[in-house]
Amino acid sequence: MMARTISLVARTSTVVTEPADLKAQLRAAHPIILACWHGQFMMLVELNPPDVPVSAMVARHGDAELIGQAMAAFGVELIRGAGAGGRKKDRGGVHALRAAVSALTGAGGKPPASLVMTADVPPGPARRAGEGIITIARLSGCAIIPVAAATSRYTAFKTWSRLTINLPYSKLAFAGGPAIHVPRDADPATVERLRCELEASLNAVTARAYRLAGISADRATPPNPASAAIKPGLLLKTYGALMAAALPLTGPLLNYRERRGKELASRLPERRGVAGVPRPDGVLLWLHAASVGETNAILPLIDRLLTARPDAHVLLTTTTVTSAAIAASRLPPRALHQFVPLDVPRFAAAFLDHWKPNLAVFTESEIWPSLILATHARAIPLVLVNARMSDRSYKSWKCMPQIAAPLFSRFDVILAQNEKLTRWFRDCGGRHVVRAGNLKADSPPPPVDAVKLVALTSALAGRERWLAASTHEGEEVVIAAAHRLIAQACPGLCTLIAPRHPERGATIAQELTARGFKVARRSQGEPPAPTTDIYIADTIGELGTLFAACPIAFIGGSLIERGGQNPIEAVAHGAAVLTGPSITNFRDVYSALSQANGMIEVTSAETLAAAVTQLTSDDARRSAMVQRASTAVDSLKGALDATMAAITPLLPPLPAPQPALSVADQLAQAS
Repeated sequence: MMARTISLVARTSTVVTEPADLKAQLRAAHPIILACWHGQFMMLVELNPPDVPVSAMVARHGDAELIGQAMAAFGVELIRGAGAGGRKKDRGGVHALRAAVSALTGAGGKPPASLVMTADVPPGPARRAGEGIITIARLSGCAIIPVAAATSRYTAFKTWSRLTINLPYSKLAFAGGPAIHVPRDADPATVERLRCELEASLNAVTARAYRLAGISADRATPPNPASAAIKPGLLLKTYGALMAAALPLTGPLLNYRERRGKELASRLPERRGVAGVPRPDGVLLWLHAASVGETNAILPLIDRLLTARPDAHVLLTTTTVTSAAIAASRLPPRALHQFVPLDVPRFAAAFLDHWKPNLAVFTESEIWPSLILATHARAIPLVLVNARMSDRSYKSWKCMPQIAAPLFSRFDVILAQNEKLTRWFRDCGGRHVVRAGNLKADSPPPPVDAVKLVALTSALAGRERWLAASTHEGEEVVIAAAHRLIAQACPGLCTLIAPRHPERGATIAQELTARGFKVARRSQGEPPAPTTDIYIADTIGELGTLFAACPIAFIGGSLIERGGQNPIEAVAHGAAVLTGPSITNFRDVYSALSQANGMIEVTSAETLAAAVTQLTSDDARRSAMVQRASTAVDSLKGALDATMAAITPLLPPLPAPQPALSVADQLAQAS
């Protein structure tokens, strides 16, 4: 039935093609990949040259089956399967990819066939090109040519893609765009750039086909979730009112935090939105990170932004005292640091009124409603980079769509760490969500102070040592118990503990001393003595030096339910990585390390002690494990390029170059 309808439409319609020789161009470029949007492929079979073999990738669902049967009637060979669309269900994507590449390259003795396929993947979002078509082009070496067909008379169904049935006695229009070539060695940033290029080109040729047909494309166009941010509802308005009402409590809260060492007294006004320094002239790019880990992750992004925009300054805001210390020592010229204001509407307004940023970049899971709403209200582009959320957070956001959708829809782009997170952020209301990878894989390792490293290794000379890094409350007692067990096989052992929050150093020392351990604290200027059992490195900004000094590193936040800390820094400094089972914050990284046999998971003092003892006594095994881990981490790189590719279009235009002055004008200025 569908095949007869296609023939009838072709016979009874007036055909117009742009460019006029489109069919000849397609034949000359064979084998190629013809890309179209889902729901718009009914008449494309009419573009097939009669003497050129053609294959079509057809998904396993009703809409595609309808068109697939029609294509088969026209001699098109069908490849069954499609991408997973971010879902776990296997939809034959791997088989389809292999079959598509084989068809294009003529594997198995068959002549090469051109391939027709849709660029967007069910169940959507519609009109967003997936990476699958780019991957097929990269592996096959064949160009992608965007094409579209439209008729002046059509029926469109309210499916996710607006499946369109073209009707006879119409004006039938075909449009094609320029070829897109994907290099075989394309890195993630290039893949994302070409994916965006294909998406834009397909939208353009589809719109052009409908214009040529003399008909509006509105009925055949899926709703665009990126068209506008969702308006705040009652719950968000209530949140804003409650935060405004809490204004009198912010003074006592900040004073309490200052007494506990969590705020700097001299900079408390910044937490109320009162700037500590003037705003620099020109373009200002605002990046916000929560603490040390997030700050280290975006420092390379700050460098790239400043290199790309010599006319710009960067404002980095953070929450913690430790991250402020990192910023003070590592921010480049043209970058300055402030503490982020509390999420009170008045404070957010004061902050934005002073700084007037041209772009706002939030990191990971930093979602502050008052700041986000106020930033969006000022038409400042918003980006969420290295975006992640825990399983618990996802469930919470899904239970609060009245809050999640208005907030996440206000980001112009969300750059998620993996495909699952990409799907989650879309579920929560993100309008333009892209998988970019983990910026921490591209971050340089924390710096090493050569003088301090020599002093530390000299003090520990001749002693076995290992580091427990970024530990949280409840883990130090397990580490101390492991120390006792390891020391039985390694007399003279020194265990170094670098707590995630250095202000806990005194408490940890007191607790371990009460358990009979000889303890020294680095923050007090105490070097590890020959009799020191446990050395508490409760200082700021020295993690690189500690990793460099210790051949084995347990990464904290993983023996308790905290989701783990970043293991990449330890790998970069050549330390063998141990971790507990709680690793949800860095699941992708630990998965890569586990698959490469580049880490060891421990669950108790006994298993931790066994792992440290084993690696301490076997240098060859430890070195091989570190090498495998390094290779695994290298495979995760590329997020920085992808992030820059997504952010660059949101930057304000570069200033126009000034015309060179004539000699007369120069003399006039000099006088």
